[in-house]
Amino acid sequence: MTDMTESTPPVLDIRRVCVTFAKPSGEPFPVLTDIDVSVQEGEILGLLGRSGSGKSTLLRVAAGLIRPRSGIVSYRGAPLTGPTEGIAVVFQTFALYPWLTVLENVELGLDALDLPESQVRQRANSAIDVIGLDGFQSAYPRELSGGMRQRVGFARALVSNPILLLMDEPFSALDVLTAETLRTDFLDVWTSHRLPTKAVLTVTHNIEEAVLMCDRILVLAPNPGHIAAEIKVPLAQPRNRLDAAFRAIVDEIYSILTSRMAETVGPQGGMRRGLVPQLPEVSADRLGGFAEALAAPPFDGQAELPRIARPLALEVNQLFPIAAALHMLEFAELHDSTIKLTSAGRVFADSGADDRKRLFREHLLRFVPLAAHIRQILDEREDHRAPRARFEFELEDHLPEREADATLRTAIGWGRYAELYGYDDTTQMFTLDHMAA
Repeated sequence: MTDMTESTPPVLDIRRVCVTFAKPSGEPFPVLTDIDVSVQEGEILGLLGRSGSGKSTLLRVAAGLIRPRSGIVSYRGAPLTGPTEGIAVVFQTFALYPWLTVLENVELGLDALDLPESQVRQRANSAIDVIGLDGFQSAYPRELSGGMRQRVGFARALVSNPILLLMDEPFSALDVLTAETLRTDFLDVWTSHRLPTKAVLTVTHNIEEAVLMCDRILVLAPNPGHIAAEIKVPLAQPRNRLDAAFRAIVDEIYSILTSRMAETVGPQGGMRRGLVPQLPEVSADRLGGFAEALAAPPFDGQAELPRIARPLALEVNQLFPIAAALHMLEFAELHDSTIKLTSAGRVFADSGADDRKRLFREHLLRFVPLAAHIRQILDEREDHRAPRARFEFELEDHLPEREADATLRTAIGWGRYAELYGYDDTTQMFTLDHMAA
């Protein structure tokens, strides 16, 4: 890897960028605000953050796929106004054409360059060899494992000899062992300078993956997406998860993300009013299971998030919704990177099924305004029924359509579990049929 110096111009430079999407009403919804990012030659820069923080949107800005509402995006000193030669993307999903062979899928990465067929074939075979797929040129995607398919995605991105490689959670669709192998192989190729690529910008939700791979990490916070912190990773490759310095950086990032989460999820963070905030996408059963694990030895009701994540095999995109939901429902408190069960949380963890449901119902009504609002509307109507669309429209005044839909799905699941209200997906109707009064 080359040394970075202050005199080297950035491969990608993003300044004061803001991105907005349109609500159904046509009003702008801010997604990213006041973003400054420079990707230097010779570095892997990571974008890390919770769901909804705008990581993938920012990556698409860097690829020229989304034009910001304001700000400047420059690639190698020139304005970036759309997709351009020299920038390639590895996507989260394999995105392969099933009717094409491995070689033909990789050759597609050169379609826009109008090269002679012999050169296309030579470069495709070279990329296949570098990424560890030699011998599979004639195979079809259906014959490959998930890890091998993602290698095809890497080869297709690398065949164009990109200066800047963008990666959108490229290992997240793989099982743990396959992801570890592919991640290690990519780092070996990168550190041995077998790639023409000068810089990498990668999106991840996996904290340890970010510390394993990246030279710098930008931590994004949501509502709207902004850069909350920059973490430098001054560790030589290859890196060891068990090193004290490695663990210290992981713990620092957990602390940053947790403190930001505690500020925003409420009600302990101060968001009792209205139908917002967005509800975490996690089931009540999973909350109960996590509370039980936290209440039991060796944690006895309190744990640092990275310490409890490991034995439960939870990644940050799984762990944080659970922690946020328990905090929101006042079954737990978040401080720095530590989660601690409240008195109610201990009762919740130790209760049997019926008592746990009753306690969940009480906290749902007290601390989740959307659930209480749905129940109130149903109580007030003579037929005790209300269409889903009624609540969707209200939520979309505060949240983008996707987040509004996810929040409503969580509210449906929590309300069903608590026997607070019912929901018929066929008719798209909330109801009090068969619910306790």
